[in-house]
Amino acid sequence: MTKMPVPPASGGDPRYCAGVSGTGTDGRMSAPSAERNLAPITKELTDLLGQRGGRVLEIGCGSGQHAAHLARALPAVTWIPSDPAEPHRQSADAWRAHLAPVNMRPALNLDAMSDWWTSPSIAEAPVDVIFSANVIHISPWAVAQGMMAGAAKVLAPDGMVIFYGPFRQDGAHTAQSNAKFDEWLMARDPDWGVRDLEDLSALATGAGLSAPEVRAMPSNNRLVIFRR
Repeated sequence: MTKMPVPPASGGDPRYCAGVSGTGTDGRMSAPSAERNLAPITKELTDLLGQRGGRVLEIGCGSGQHAAHLARALPAVTWIPSDPAEPHRQSADAWRAHLAPVNMRPALNLDAMSDWWTSPSIAEAPVDVIFSANVIHISPWAVAQGMMAGAAKVLAPDGMVIFYGPFRQDGAHTAQSNAKFDEWLMARDPDWGVRDLEDLSALATGAGLSAPEVRAMPSNNRLVIFRR
């Protein structure tokens, strides 16, 4: 069953709420969903990226747990977490200090609904992978549009855009639990909701990306990969 997110931490931005909660004394936030899905995501990204180097930009890093652990699991890449919410960036930086992955950068203040690709830290070189987990269903559709608009500008010639989360396919939910989750989301904000894979694919086509590769994940989630 897809887990329902909790409200964002005080000062956070609900567009990028990933269910983070419980700040420790060192500033690290704990997201139970991140603990549950970290192993399967790590397995799939290791398969996709292997020993490939380059820069991975994570949009909406939330607690930063994924960023720190995935950076350690993929030592050949440079992992760049980002989030518009300051408490989330502080948590990601605390996870960076705790796990000490040498290939993880400090969290950037990026808003996907702005022209984020002009940030000096992003524009300095092509981005090889854009990764976003459990973001676009807990944010306005303009966030997904902004991600793809930026991908068209900064993605490397052989780059990938990778999404993780629940999706509708062929206009239908993949599980009843996802349908209930969708209702729950839209009751809290009409701009939220489980996204249709065909709508996301249309954005990708407009950005010059391929048709999606879809991998089934636990709890009725999907890993969706678009390639340039």
